Amino acid sequence: MIGLIGKKGGMTQIYTENAERIPVTVLEVGPCVVVQRKTQKSDRYNAVQLGFSERKEKSLTKPLQGHFKKANVSGQRVLKEFLVDRDEEINVGDSFTVSTFEDVSHVDVTGISKGRGFQGVVKRYGMKGGRATHGSHFHRSVGSIGQCTKPGRVFKNKKMSGQMGNKPVTTQNLKVVAVRSEDHVLLVRGAIPGPTGSTIIVRKALKKGTKTS
Repeated sequence: MIGLIGKKGGMTQIYTENAERIPVTVLEVGPCVVVQRKTQKSDRYNAVQLGFSERKEKSLTKPLQGHFKKANVSGQRVLKEFLVDRDEEINVGDSFTVSTFEDVSHVDVTGISKGRGFQGVVKRYGMKGGRATHGSHFHRSVGSIGQCTKPGRVFKNKKMSGQMGNKPVTTQNLKVVAVRSEDHVLLVRGAIPGPTGSTIIVRKALKKGTKTS
């Protein structure tokens, strides 16, 4: 089971037959076309390159135009590569839709989190900060970050001020609420990273199984 490329459509809510309100995120998943098939013999590993969201040929660079013509598929806006088993029979030109997830109970969704710009440690990591009264000049600073003589440097990965957000984040074990194949829509319970309209990757959950009757 490979993953599929999609787009975040925003959040809403639905109601069950028992009048239970469920917050869901609407995902536009697929159709994804196989643009390239990589094998152990030719590339030393097994993978497929999927394309999502058609794009006009005039908007593509010359190398991409040749890449899509070689596969005999239309131009795609997003290209992602997924590892597959050597024995999986997937050929160039095959198409995968959201119906792939009809027998899946939970999925993992990867997206790019919203960028928050340069932030301090209080907002970025939730640090407490100093007191606000009695003449304190220490309010929202990071405090001590290293040693004096030995080793006399700041260790790598120290929590400090810097760029917040705008990085890949995976939300695991999201329950599949509904699969609407006619609209290429997947409804999952809960929130996922990224702004509305951003590109996401949906995979079968690693820690959850398939649906049970």
